[in-house]
This record gives sequence, structure tokens and C-alpha cells, in this order.
Amino acid sequence: MPNAEEEKRVAAEAAAALVPRGATVGLGTGSTVELLLPVLAGLDLGLRCVATSPRTEGAARALGLEVEPFLTLDRVDIAIDGADQVDPAGWIIKGGGGAHTREKIVALAAERFVVIVSSDKLVPKLEPPVPLELLEYGVQATLRALREASLRESPPSPDGGLIADYHATFEDPAALSVHLSTTPGVVDHGLFPAELVSEVIVGEGSTARTIKIT
Repeated sequence: MPNAEEEKRVAAEAAAALVPRGATVGLGTGSTVELLLPVLAGLDLGLRCVATSPRTEGAARALGLEVEPFLTLDRVDIAIDGADQVDPAGWIIKGGGGAHTREKIVALAAERFVVIVSSDKLVPKLEPPVPLELLEYGVQATLRALREASLRESPPSPDGGLIADYHATFEDPAALSVHLSTTPGVVDHGLFPAELVSEVIVGEGSTARTIKIT
């Protein structure tokens, strides 16, 4: 059986090799990015980084990477992040770590958004749950409107939102994305359209394979 941890490491190393010297880099959140950080730090590229969570920021700073607030920059050269699921069209689900709103902002700001995954994250079609960030205000009304969603027993998002999961099955991620985005009380959701994704780097055993998306 493939070793998912080793595959994530292979994908992270391949993604780090894409980062130019002196680049501005968006850093995602999660176990795959945790494998990326020491590789980036070891390359000593003089990077300026923005982090999608305090967890990532702390880990990056501890390794000597320069992390600045995402306040004055309006774009980054490259963003690198993991994913929970990737479908054949390039749609992805993210948000296992509860930072998907920030992750989507950074992905949108990136000239190149690179997703790094182990081979088990490739799926024939996306399946629930889809992570949600909800406003605390009126949350029970929001959950009633969504019908098939429940709060997750987890810390809040980096910006204080409540983390929930949408459990209903779906066929069309684009239609579900619109439904979730237009439900009052939903800050954002973990469905990322293929238009945001430049490429997916998949660790397959001891090698990395790149899937071009946009």
C-alpha cells in the first residue's frame, strides 16, 4: 500500500522546487504544508510569506521563514496548499483544518496556486462533507436553512468563525458552491473551483506527477 506521508513529502518537495528566489509565497494549513515548510526554509530563497493560519505562521517562523501580515500585499507569486479531495476536473475540497476561508483568499491572490496531495486524495467525484465557516450570529437559523449541516467540535477559524460540515450528497460542485455562498450566515465553504487551481502535484510512491489544471 502507498505510504501517504511519504507521498505528501514527495509532492511537497516538488512544489518547493517551483518557488523562485525572492518570491512572495502563500502558505496553506495542514499536514501536507507542515512537510513543505522545512523544505522551503532549507532552500534559503529569501522569501516573503503570508500564512493562512496562526499554526502555519508559528511553524514557519520557527524555521526561520519571514512571515508578514496579509494586509499590504494584494497578490502573491505562488501559493501552495494541500487538499482533502481532488476530482478529475480540478475541483477540490479543503477545510479539514478549518482555515478554508483564508486559504481561498490566498489562492485567489496567487499568480500560481499549487495543490499538493498524496495519491489517495484523487477521487472520481467529490463527496461530502464540505467544510463550512459560519457566523456565530444566528447560527441555528443558518443550520436550519442549510438543512444537512452540523457544527464541528473543533476550534473556531483563525478569524473566529464557527466550523461546520455540509453532509448532503451532491452531483454538481458548481451548483452547490453557489447555494452555499448565497446562504446568509455562511462566511465561506471548502469547495474550490478548478479556475483557482494552476496545477496539482500528486505524490505517487517515490515520484511526483503534475496535473495541469489552468
